[in-house]
Amino acid sequence: MSAQTCCPVVELRQYTLVPGGREELISLFEREFIETQEATGMIVIGQFRDLNNPDRFVWLRGFNDMDTRAAQLHEFYGGSVWKAHRDAANATMIDSDNVLLLRPASPGFGFDLRHAKRPPIRPTTERRALLAATIYHLGETRGADFVNFFKRKFQLHLTQAGVSVLASFVTENHPNTFPALPVRKDVNVFVLFSRFADREAYERCAAAVAESMRQKEITPKLSGLIKEQPEVLLLAPTARSLL
Repeated sequence: MSAQTCCPVVELRQYTLVPGGREELISLFEREFIETQEATGMIVIGQFRDLNNPDRFVWLRGFNDMDTRAAQLHEFYGGSVWKAHRDAANATMIDSDNVLLLRPASPGFGFDLRHAKRPPIRPTTERRALLAATIYHLGETRGADFVNFFKRKFQLHLTQAGVSVLASFVTENHPNTFPALPVRKDVNVFVLFSRFADREAYERCAAAVAESMRQKEITPKLSGLIKEQPEVLLLAPTARSLL
């Protein structure tokens, strides 16, 4: 791993919540669950509202390795803060098992958090930027083959269309070291994170990418590597999201 990027192991967690429960969970999470998780050594990379689903909360956390992950999760979920607030948190959730366990697609392809600063508990600035998490389901394609395609052709293509690529990841296939929290086992993915000034900027770039792909015949190669249409999450950072 590059010393400039985070993290060798990342969880992408998508929670389906009870109707109207998202703001309650975000308030609780940002007050009680950020510093207390990071006290164990893990990094709470970011937390987000899914702009296309009012009942979905998405967040990311990172670890140095799978053994460290096990110890840190045991420390947090066995600690007093989680025990004090878990009933309130769980009451907002319908499903919390949609979890992708990831690793950077290549050295240096993780999140660059060197200049990231977490806002205080009661921030005063409005956040307009959004992230897009594009999940490419690879089927039988080897992750290394998609990474090679991404490096040689696709990343430059996206950049030329105005996309600001932040990080990219592939499935981490190491056995789950903390079975109390399930992760998806039925997946083989490449996940691309990109940043946009606002939703309008995202829409413009998406249109530019689609048009460019038609002209440069990127689509046939991409279609041959994935088994279905990519899944796109449009993510608005919450007030205290580090990313």
